[in-house]
Amino acid sequence: MIKSLFVYGMVGALLLLPVQPDQISVCVEDDEDLRVDCMIKPAPNKINSYEFSWSSGTKEVLINTNVSGSKAEAQFNDKSQVVELEPHGYRMTLSDFKDKLPPNTTYMCKIYGEMKQITVEKDSLVPCSAVSVFLQRSWFLIGCLVFFLHHNDS
Repeated sequence: MIKSLFVYGMVGALLLLPVQPDQISVCVEDDEDLRVDCMIKPAPNKINSYEFSWSSGTKEVLINTNVSGSKAEAQFNDKSQVVELEPHGYRMTLSDFKDKLPPNTTYMCKIYGEMKQITVEKDSLVPCSAVSVFLQRSWFLIGCLVFFLHHNDS
């Protein structure tokens, strides 16, 4: 009984923790467009700017930016678009590039001068669906693990 109370208390505590979404995520939309979400909170007194890029090996390639003096690579002209997300952050969508991606790519976003990055293998890109995003949250996986372990011990 005490063991059950402990396990369920732990699961309840995990579910009550505030969910911190990944500050950068990469997925493939239904139409095969690549999507990069960058959820960096704005800092006070910072200019509203963004840069999206990727690198494979040592070469970094700028995909889209609104920073004065910076210019995206010509191959991405008319292929990428960026929209602002609520309550904060930006989403970049890149068309016609899923089949042209290197096998191991680091995606980077820089918003308000703060940079975040994530490395993704081409074969492990996830679909952009509510279920796949939900399953990527670590608290959910930990809760399932605790629940599974509890039922196996009973």
